[in-house]
Amino acid sequence: MLSQFTPIATLPTADLSKARKFYGDTLGLTLQREAMDGLSYQCGDGTLFVYQSDYAGTNKATAVTFEVPTSAFDTEVDALRGEGVSFLTFELEGVSWDNNGIASMGDLKAVWFTDPDGNIINVSAGDM
Repeated sequence: MLSQFTPIATLPTADLSKARKFYGDTLGLTLQREAMDGLSYQCGDGTLFVYQSDYAGTNKATAVTFEVPTSAFDTEVDALRGEGVSFLTFELEGVSWDNNGIASMGDLKAVWFTDPDGNIINVSAGDM
């Protein structure tokens, strides 16, 4: 069934030009395909599709997670900070936060941030 196919993460945006700048310039994703109503970005072996929607930013939970190797986590976080990305912190049992917005849960390290529409994105490293 579906377990043999790669899913496409799908995020709504109210403004495709802002989304293009954020996902292409800020996050450094490679534009794979452009359609009238959306943008497809290549991300490793997967795809992120950003499409025009009146419902952009209404999800209050993590929408997309990028799992990176532990050895690359600090470099990725520093690059995001260098692009002006601010990290979120919140109450979560079993999680400790450092002063830079990095969460630690045992061997797992993570950060959360939002895109221009408020979609929540996570970058995690460690044994999930």
